Amino acid sequence: MRSMFLLLGTAAMVASPVAASAQIAGRGISPRYVQEAQQDHPKLVEEFGGAETGPRATYVDSVGRRVAAYSGVNPGAYRFTVLNSAVENAFAVPGGYVYITRQLMALMDNESELAFALGHEVGHVAANHAQARQSYAQRSSILGVLGAVLGSVIGGGFGSAVAQMATTRSQLATLSFSRDQEYQADTLGLRYLVSAGYDAAGGAGVLAAITRATALEARVQGQDSRQTPEWASTHPLSQNRVQRALAEARQTGRLGNGVRNRDQFLNQLEGVYVDDDPAQGVIEGRTFTHPDLRIFFAVPQGYLMQNGTTDVSISGSGGKAQFSGGRYNGSLENYITQLLRELAGNEVRIAVPPPQRTVINGIPAAYTTGRAAASSGTVDVSVFAYQWSPNTVYHFVMITRGGQGVGPFVPMVESIRRITPNEAAAIRPRIIDVHTVAPGETVQSLASRMAYRTFQLDRFLSLNNLAANSRLVPGQKVKLVVYGSRRA
Repeated sequence: MRSMFLLLGTAAMVASPVAASAQIAGRGISPRYVQEAQQDHPKLVEEFGGAETGPRATYVDSVGRRVAAYSGVNPGAYRFTVLNSAVENAFAVPGGYVYITRQLMALMDNESELAFALGHEVGHVAANHAQARQSYAQRSSILGVLGAVLGSVIGGGFGSAVAQMATTRSQLATLSFSRDQEYQADTLGLRYLVSAGYDAAGGAGVLAAITRATALEARVQGQDSRQTPEWASTHPLSQNRVQRALAEARQTGRLGNGVRNRDQFLNQLEGVYVDDDPAQGVIEGRTFTHPDLRIFFAVPQGYLMQNGTTDVSISGSGGKAQFSGGRYNGSLENYITQLLRELAGNEVRIAVPPPQRTVINGIPAAYTTGRAAASSGTVDVSVFAYQWSPNTVYHFVMITRGGQGVGPFVPMVESIRRITPNEAAAIRPRIIDVHTVAPGETVQSLASRMAYRTFQLDRFLSLNNLAANSRLVPGQKVKLVVYGSRRA
């Protein structure tokens, strides 16, 4: 959940609103890039939890087009999408498709901060940064999380075959930019922000929010057992990012002046999901629970999870694993054999003994461990599959050092169980509640309402840019994270 979003800062001067306004007419975007973006868009949306389609999506689109009008590119060439993702990030692809996650929006305080985030991404497109990124031309070599791990350890067909089976989230690793490109996108984003009439403080504001969230995440990650997905590293942070953005804002002469639209922005945040969407399963401490699939399992102490749309990745000092599965007609033995065959491909020879049968918490299961050569020795590749229903199988694929087999993951594979209807019903999403401070309320009293077991005060202060000794004023609006109702 740690943000790796945009903006490394810049020392360049920001153009005046008059100069930037001449860019409104704009040019088009390369048809090749547009076609690629159109092809990739459904896959990206599916991988990252789906897209908003209601008033919030319309609002973000309107803000994006307002800043894009000053980009030198026809504003109609851009497409803005809010992703249902629990990772704070924003990114753009060369074809003009700009994405921002609901989790990042939840950190923001007003519309100028949103405008700056979108403007930075628009800047990458407008500056044709894709032409300098040869990696994007290799867009067909999409590595899944587990595939990347296996590919680096074993190489050959095993890694590439797993990559095809795993998810597409690592595609976003190709969206990384050089430091100079980030600086240029900062310059452009701030230029668009000011030209569109927004408060130039928006950049420093959103960067400060991300910095706070990142620092807090570093403190709580171990207890949450949640790991930041690799795809979120498309815009690495720097130590002096906020200071640079603030200095640039001062140079515009518009710091503290211009549109902020805080109330309107907070109205759009009301009810937005924070952290996991229960429809994709929920990480809570060392446990993963999916209320719709009725699945529960726990990872060993010290292991971290990444929750994807179609799988959960697990990593720790003893190895890496991935949980996935779905509909399958056939025996567990055939399922495991077919899975390992597809993973290995034709280039890697793995010695695989016949799967053994067992029962885990009343669930029929089968497992086996194969061994493959790696550059540093041998590794064990284990599969543990569960017959969830006559036509549904779920499984763990685990990678450990040679000779360990399932060993480090025994507590995990033995923890899987079905949850009861009452347990499923008790799982609710966390949502943003925009609260108007009443007389007598304090940061401590409001923090106690935060829907977390740990770090309630720290989370409340970080979310609202407050200090522990801040005095709240009646009528002041603050953000709370509370439990809400699931979407129909």
